[in-house]
Amino acid sequence: MDGKVIIEDYSQQWALEYKKEETKIRNVLGETLIQIEHIGSTSIENLGSKPIIDMMCGVKHINAIQDFINSFAEIGYEFVWHEEFPERRFFRKGEYRAGTHHLHIYEFESDFWINNILFRDYLRKHPDVRNEYYHLKIKLAEKYPNDRVSYTNGKNEFIKCIVKKSRKLKET
Repeated sequence: MDGKVIIEDYSQQWALEYKKEETKIRNVLGETLIQIEHIGSTSIENLGSKPIIDMMCGVKHINAIQDFINSFAEIGYEFVWHEEFPERRFFRKGEYRAGTHHLHIYEFESDFWINNILFRDYLRKHPDVRNEYYHLKIKLAEKYPNDRVSYTNGKNEFIKCIVKKSRKLKET
């Protein structure tokens, strides 16, 4: 049991909320920030989602983020170390397993950075695939209503497939 999985209809409020947070994050990171992006399902118009604003920052050196942990705490973001993702720094706003905002920080233009952009942009350009992803999310939310980890893991193969397809398109 680690938080109810609820998929909400798309809301234009999500883009506004991202913009609000983007300003705060830019102020914290200053010149360390190369680029910031709204990612995840809340960044894709007409895609239902868990109402969590996912943001991604690109920086030159991932280890430099250590210096910003206290500054992020001052604007409501808690640093969460994930040993299985050493290439990422993760901050959550909101309670454990009930966060309202997730901030993922990667080295700019790393594979992880690029994969997030490719997936988001592919779904924005392909409504049929976006709808397929939405239906997968609904099915997983019904199957794992109280298990966010299994819900998230259930999306992995779909995401990998779209990223692979998107990379091939980019190469041609």
